[in-house]
Amino acid sequence: MIKRIVLVIVFLIVLTGILAGIKSLQIRRMIATGEKAEPPPETVTTAVAHSESWGSQLTAVGSLVAVQGVTVSAEVNGKVAHLAFESGGMVQAGAVLLKQDTDSETAQLRGAEASWALAKLNFERYANLLSLNLISRLDYDNAEAQFKQTVSQGDYLRAIIGKKNIRAPFSGRLGIRLVNLGQMLREGDPIVSLQSLDPVYVNFLLPQQQLGQIQTGLAVRVTSDAIAGQVIEGKITAVNAVVDAATRNIQVQGTVANPKKLLFPGMFVNVAIVLPARENVLVIPTPAVLYAAYSDSAFIVEEKKSEKDGQPVKIVRQQFIKLGEKRGDFVSVVFGLKEGDTIVSTGVFKLRNGQTVTVDNALSPDFKLSPKPDNN
Repeated sequence: MIKRIVLVIVFLIVLTGILAGIKSLQIRRMIATGEKAEPPPETVTTAVAHSESWGSQLTAVGSLVAVQGVTVSAEVNGKVAHLAFESGGMVQAGAVLLKQDTDSETAQLRGAEASWALAKLNFERYANLLSLNLISRLDYDNAEAQFKQTVSQGDYLRAIIGKKNIRAPFSGRLGIRLVNLGQMLREGDPIVSLQSLDPVYVNFLLPQQQLGQIQTGLAVRVTSDAIAGQVIEGKITAVNAVVDAATRNIQVQGTVANPKKLLFPGMFVNVAIVLPARENVLVIPTPAVLYAAYSDSAFIVEEKKSEKDGQPVKIVRQQFIKLGEKRGDFVSVVFGLKEGDTIVSTGVFKLRNGQTVTVDNALSPDFKLSPKPDNN
């Protein structure tokens, strides 16, 4: 009985050893096969690094300011009797915006006009009597002074009435109304903002090192997220006479046309100052760049012989590069590439150094220096 148990145990140990050996052999074969296996080639699109002549430019961040902008305010105390504008509307210079109650001044003006008429008659009579030497010069002077006082009183009341008819000082767009009908206004109380929108100023700062490169008349290009895809042209119209002693920056002002009223005072914009000089730069499509914190890179497509069958295959080599200025769908390369290098133009995030690829440019994007996105 014991002998049978021992034989069974020995048999099981031998069987387990055989099975373990077979399994180990299978695993070794799978590992060897995996090491020899290669992933299928990745399909990519390509572009060629080429030289272009780009006009030099300086870039800055600016803000828009109205050529004429003011908060229309009450000049004298009074109650709002009539509102003649709507918030956000366009007005012409001289248009009445608001009328204050003028009943009291109108009544006083009628009395002043009556006093003026009487004083005028008396003054004319005294003038005739003085010519006949029937009155003294003192009587004539008193009559003249009284006449001028009545004229002054009438002019004063007319001025008050005129100030209570508040008009637009220039043409432009109104802001949001800040008063209501029947409201009592005090001198200086705001009524509405008025801004002229065409043209507009763009103010920006440049470091003093670039002062020698700028002058009035140079072209400026304004872009903003609020007008995505549009570039608005203008020119430099003023350069400040003083450099800020704290920042060593100088303020520059440009003027840009705004016929479509797309730009508003206070907006943040990007400004590019176009310099007369041009330079040759090496450019590649922007999607060809693999951005990273340590360094940007691109994948160069090269051809070599396969180690298996000796047939020519295409592989990619990751090349670190330094980028320069970006324009449209292209970015300039300062170093790392040379003209004529074929690079992967899209999908670089899925590649690795030394990977085999196949090139298919049938669906390659149309890269442009001044792209105009479709209106979808």
